[in-house]
Amino acid sequence: MKCPRVAAARCLASIAQEGSSLSRQLPREEQDLDPGQRSLYRELCYGTLRHYWRLDAGLKPLFSKGLKPKDSDVKMLILIGAYQLFYTRIPPHAAINSAVEGCRSLGKKWAAGMTNAILRRCQREKDTLFTDLKPAANAAFPAWLYQALAQAWPDQLADIISASNAHPPFCLRLNRQHQERDAYLLELAALDMTASPCEFAPYGIRLEQACGVDKLPGFFDGHISVQDEAAQLCTELLDLQAGQRVLDACAAPGGKTGAILEAQPALSEVLALDIDEQRLSRISENLARLQLNATLVAADAANLDHWWDGKHFDRILLDAPCSAVGVIRRNPDIKLNRMVSDIAPLCRLQASLLDSLWQCLSPGGLFLYATCSLLPAENEEQISAFLSREPSAELVPLNVNWGVDRNGCRQLFPQDQGHDGFFYALLRKKL
Repeated sequence: MKCPRVAAARCLASIAQEGSSLSRQLPREEQDLDPGQRSLYRELCYGTLRHYWRLDAGLKPLFSKGLKPKDSDVKMLILIGAYQLFYTRIPPHAAINSAVEGCRSLGKKWAAGMTNAILRRCQREKDTLFTDLKPAANAAFPAWLYQALAQAWPDQLADIISASNAHPPFCLRLNRQHQERDAYLLELAALDMTASPCEFAPYGIRLEQACGVDKLPGFFDGHISVQDEAAQLCTELLDLQAGQRVLDACAAPGGKTGAILEAQPALSEVLALDIDEQRLSRISENLARLQLNATLVAADAANLDHWWDGKHFDRILLDAPCSAVGVIRRNPDIKLNRMVSDIAPLCRLQASLLDSLWQCLSPGGLFLYATCSLLPAENEEQISAFLSREPSAELVPLNVNWGVDRNGCRQLFPQDQGHDGFFYALLRKKL
């Protein structure tokens, strides 16, 4: 049976060296672990990635010489040990000894002495190790992203950094077709599960402690879904009415598709579109659990000839591919794998999707553009550019009690124990 620290080191090495995603790599290393060790394994992976840039900068002077790329698992094992020393309550001797033993489990006994020396020095110099770091490293962010956020949001920067480095809250969306939120909160209280209503999403619930979905009353009967509060807000903005035809573009894994169908069960059709056929199966599974139906299509949303039947939609939701900067706390591998060079291609893709999908919207229809980004180039600037080139589009100002107004659009920042970072813009096609 594998050690959770060794499994975590291998997982993080694959992310750092190969550009693998955490969501893909995490289960690969987890499958050989004892079930009782999996929560520790996940905590080590997520926690070390959240604080990677600070740990890497702080420990760099302690390495007498650099490690070869093939030994990145040793480096990650040391950073995991440092993460445990500085950010968890594990006794120092346990963090150090487990890292040293991990070197042997990796088949790299030569690294045991170095690992022991570095981590013991971390223990001794913990008060001075991070004193001279540059602002980006001290914030545990890559320099390019820290600078971009500092330029775009100087007044909100400290709060964005704090929330992005924190453990995310565990949020639920109640299926409004089954019961009221207060009634479900009473069910949770009866099970000694502390929960509270979300501040802005009318069917959102925040649990104080995360749990397995098997512990949630009614989950397998479709009464509840796991979904962040910010993502839940889309259904209220779409103003869904009976008889409408709705397109959910870039729909996988289907959380918003389910929310749309729950919000208005009398829609004439919901078409859930995604380019990835494997991810489309996730939508099918989620809808089956919710006992809901939608038309599922695997195709490139921008290539209308491959999927559109020429019938217009009354509502379109485009949750566009983006940098995902607003959900870094849930996907901390973004800090390692997202590059500044990724932003321009993403912006071109978003523009292409806007231009293509707009043709599918009925006159008078609503088009909701959403991202989980904090970067203006993907958000308000993208919408401004679209409005300047599309005369039939007009912005519908969002007069809501959440987020920050950005020329009629709304930008949400990640909140400690609150919603993720998100952006919404609502457009109407002129009659």
